[in-house]
Amino acid sequence: MEHLDDFNGCRVMVSAGASGIGRAIARAFHERGARVHVCDVSEQALAAAGAELPGLGVFRADVAAEADVDAWFAHALADLGGLDVLVNNAGIAGPTSAVGELSVEDWDRTMAVNVRGQFLCVRRALAPLRQSDRAAIINLSSVAGRLGYPMRAPYAASKWAVVGLTQSLAIELGDDDITVNAILPGIVESERVNQVVAAKAGLRGIPEADMRAEILQHVSLHRTVPMDDIARTALFLAGAAGRSITGQCMNICAGVQTLR
Repeated sequence: MEHLDDFNGCRVMVSAGASGIGRAIARAFHERGARVHVCDVSEQALAAAGAELPGLGVFRADVAAEADVDAWFAHALADLGGLDVLVNNAGIAGPTSAVGELSVEDWDRTMAVNVRGQFLCVRRALAPLRQSDRAAIINLSSVAGRLGYPMRAPYAASKWAVVGLTQSLAIELGDDDITVNAILPGIVESERVNQVVAAKAGLRGIPEADMRAEILQHVSLHRTVPMDDIARTALFLAGAAGRSITGQCMNICAGVQTLR
């Protein structure tokens, strides 16, 4: 049986792959022998990722900008010589606001990064993926892509859109033997979540531990999700065990029941 973790020679591109979940995914593929190329909007994060992972390809790009995506793919494909796995990880949180108070600019920017960015990357990835015998597209959505999320409508709407894009592409690209799946993370253990907990605790005037417990009250496992769990799911979907899985939404969320 083929070793599930054998990615030697596999060519992988990860958007927003220099920090957070993207970096964890890039690291996981890199550690298993894949050739990995990432883009990010932060030069500092790209430098840090490149220092941590020797041989990692890095490129500054905003996935919402068509010219940036075209330039990243031109650079990465010249470096990699082809493509086997595209991980559409780039996304932003968007505003926290009631719908009536949202600005059009905030709405448009959230949709541009979270949805338009995935479309732009997939469009450029199709030709090289059709030349691969292990082609996979992995789109990062969110548990907010299956649940309503009050005060976070742009984010939730964009993540539901990613699910629709994923399931549509899975059907459309089936004849090319390209698998297309989405990962829906829950509350991921990260510095950003720690900052959210601290901010909410400060507003409420309660200890951070109490705030965290309240947030996790509607999570079955009553804990956050380690980033490495998201990365391992990406490996599974791109590996031998995932070759017959397509059009699916993998909820890696510790059992989130509702979002508050």
